[in-house]
Amino acid sequence: MLFEYIHLNWQLTWPWLTLGNVFASHPDWIQWYEWTGVSGGTLWVLLINILVFELFDKSKRSLFNQAILIVAVSLPYVISVMISIFHTNATQQNEKNNVLIIQPNIDPYQKFESVSIPQQIQKLIVLTEKEIDSFTQLVLWPETALAAGAVQNETQNTAVYQPVFEFVNRHPNITLLTGIEDFKTYGTSKETLTARKTPEGLYYDAFNSAVVIKANQPIQFYNKSKLVPGVESLPTFLNFMSPLFEHFGGTTGGYGRDTAAKAFHVGNNPYIAAPIICYESIYGEYVTEYVKRGANILTIVTNDGWWGNTPGHKQHLQYARLRAIETRRFVARSANTGISAVIDERGNILSTQPWDKVAFIKYNIPVLTGETFYVRFGDYLFKAAALIAALLLAWNLFLIGKNKLSTKK
Repeated sequence: MLFEYIHLNWQLTWPWLTLGNVFASHPDWIQWYEWTGVSGGTLWVLLINILVFELFDKSKRSLFNQAILIVAVSLPYVISVMISIFHTNATQQNEKNNVLIIQPNIDPYQKFESVSIPQQIQKLIVLTEKEIDSFTQLVLWPETALAAGAVQNETQNTAVYQPVFEFVNRHPNITLLTGIEDFKTYGTSKETLTARKTPEGLYYDAFNSAVVIKANQPIQFYNKSKLVPGVESLPTFLNFMSPLFEHFGGTTGGYGRDTAAKAFHVGNNPYIAAPIICYESIYGEYVTEYVKRGANILTIVTNDGWWGNTPGHKQHLQYARLRAIETRRFVARSANTGISAVIDERGNILSTQPWDKVAFIKYNIPVLTGETFYVRFGDYLFKAAALIAALLLAWNLFLIGKNKLSTKK
């Protein structure tokens, strides 16, 4: 558990294989994740394995130890069933409000070769306008749906994006949340560790961002904070390799990032969206930060087309179910090539669209509030395990030192 906690937080983090994730496709087993998060699942797996291992020793194969194993296996499942029985299904405050999720199915490997950026934007607008109605409050487009690379504070004046703003102005009741690739410029000052330098000596940061746009309201940005190691960020302890990365077309610092999660509060819209970008949905404790900032719906924008048709994009969808249980929030997931989905607060997939298909989902998603125990306290089990491991290490070092002193005497 200490290893998993470190792996969640160091610069080469890849928590895809955290043991507690293994139950993602069986949400009915783990409704208690609202108290523990995936760390509780990791502890469950470890405990059962230890108990089974102990039973291989004939001297410990007593009825009592066998009973402990049965309880360890069954009790969490029984607790989950009880939670499900007594849990009241979410009801909408307004049954007519709906969220529209667009899945444009644009091949990321041919994104700029087969279809131009204006054509991509037009495809998104046409798909959306075919399906919105007078009750649509939130429209969700996938990660990097807007890929022209405008400077953030000049986005509204960028010519290629004018059809997007015209579309929003035609439908003043909707809020558009979409992925976008953009920049910030800093002049001659290197204001962040990730800032890149142009041949002219000017610094800038590139971002994988989310933006929310509504007619007659200021646009809001969130810059992806949990970056994919190697692809989107270069760990500082590998900075000595930056000239090599630059030689092959990479960057010295990778993408810039925000320092904390944000929630998009938009006037006259019941949905306060958590702009979770792709890989960030793997981090349970980080996702709770969106909820603490008021998010009443988890919106995941992703471009799982990079996986190709492999198990990766399927696993990524399943992990979103864990975030729903941990926070007791509905998830609206827009994936460029699939799998887009709506997931309820119990981790059940209510509506979905398959991989490699142009599609949409329109769903009446309820507004949920309140904070679970896990939202309040995060990965406390991982932190407790880290403390126990440190104490055990210190105690063993003390004993080793003590034995060496005794030997010298």
